[in-house]
Amino acid sequence: MTSAQVDTSEKSSEASEEGYERGLGSRQVQMIAIGGAIGVGLFLGAGANIAKAGPSLILMYALAGGIIFFIMRALGELLLYRPVSGSFAEYSREFLGPFFGYFTGWTYWLMWVVTGMAELTAAAIYVNYWFPQVPRWVTALVFLVVLFGVNLISVKVFGELEFWFSMVKVTALIGMIVIGLGVLTFGFSAAGDTASVANLYQFDGFFPKGVGSSLMTLQGVMFAYLAVELVGVTAGESENPEKTLPKAINTLPWRIALFYVGALTVILCVVKWTEFAPGVSPFVAAFAKIGIPAGAGIVNFVVLTAALSSCNSGMYSTGRMLRTLADSGEAPAAFRKLSASKTPAFGITVSVLFMGIGVVLNYVVPEKAFGYVTSVATAAGIWTWLMILISHVRYRRAVDAGRLPASAFPAPGGAKFSWVAIVFLLFVTGLIAYDADSRVCLYVMAGWAAALGIGWLVLKNRHPEVAERHAPVPLEKVS
Repeated sequence: MTSAQVDTSEKSSEASEEGYERGLGSRQVQMIAIGGAIGVGLFLGAGANIAKAGPSLILMYALAGGIIFFIMRALGELLLYRPVSGSFAEYSREFLGPFFGYFTGWTYWLMWVVTGMAELTAAAIYVNYWFPQVPRWVTALVFLVVLFGVNLISVKVFGELEFWFSMVKVTALIGMIVIGLGVLTFGFSAAGDTASVANLYQFDGFFPKGVGSSLMTLQGVMFAYLAVELVGVTAGESENPEKTLPKAINTLPWRIALFYVGALTVILCVVKWTEFAPGVSPFVAAFAKIGIPAGAGIVNFVVLTAALSSCNSGMYSTGRMLRTLADSGEAPAAFRKLSASKTPAFGITVSVLFMGIGVVLNYVVPEKAFGYVTSVATAAGIWTWLMILISHVRYRRAVDAGRLPASAFPAPGGAKFSWVAIVFLLFVTGLIAYDADSRVCLYVMAGWAAALGIGWLVLKNRHPEVAERHAPVPLEKVS
């Protein structure tokens, strides 16, 4: 490798960090990580999945949660090997080649754009709880504009808003669990007479629709976990990534156990699964059943907060990913520019315009908008996770061969659990292909892949240097 290549690589790697403000403190990174695991997939999507799988949905969330932990430990090892903004796109570029970095970066951008659409759709549904006469597209547009303004101010404002969004979600979920346990233990409220652990198996068993139907919910369950990898995007703007990132990742198992498995278990004990319906938050329905004054309205406010939190995160991450792509010559140079407040304002603006398609979907097909965009987001998320895992496998091979330094945060079991997660994600992809309703997202992804492939050929023809493989900048250059 020539010195020119190394120099080019260093400039490219350092460019993604240059100009950013390290304005995210430990408490903000921790709450971004926690909030990333509590989103609309749990608060709204769980309703449809309960109808499909009954109490066995608890097991599906636990199974998928274990796989997510393997993915995050793989990402954590890579982040401590080389903490950079736009992390997984950079690792794909390093370990799989420039095309995969380009493809992963743009696909992650797509994931967050369509996730933003899903969250806007969900937020509009929640507002309909109070104001059914307000068209969903109007609500979605208002939220889009407000969050756009927040993201243009500074990363500190984003971090602080996300901290409080996450605090509301965490506090509310803990409160729901405590109240649910109170109903089960002391039998108070309108649900007290029927609340029982037996609700988990009395109504046609733990797998009321069969194991196959339960497995089919995994695609929706995986959508619920999208955004846990967002902590990797914060690496370039964290005050002390070497300490905050491992701590955030290591707390993931108890977050999943408490907020997903624990909360759903309590809810399904308090209210039998047959009373939940698609399109209605199971948490709102449960509190309505319990009969706590204004309880359902409070929970509806919390789930609205969850949707806005995720959309807020989407705007943050899309702007950063576009800047990473521009640094590598894989997106227009205009995306590299930072505003006076050190935010990638142009990238955020373009992303928000595309998220506006969600407003159009809420106008054209309000009843189907959520299902359409969540399936596409899940497919894009699965690609991102696969690239993290495959990059981790390649990295471990390089470490074992002595070609690269070991990370300060090694994944347990080396690459073994990454292989387990890879097989699981391919299985979920097969489930998506099998399901006629969600299969459309694979057609969308095929079209997306073809468009990116054509874009790559054009890009490589105009700028051959983007296809050259460069050595990464050493860790000490970016830490």
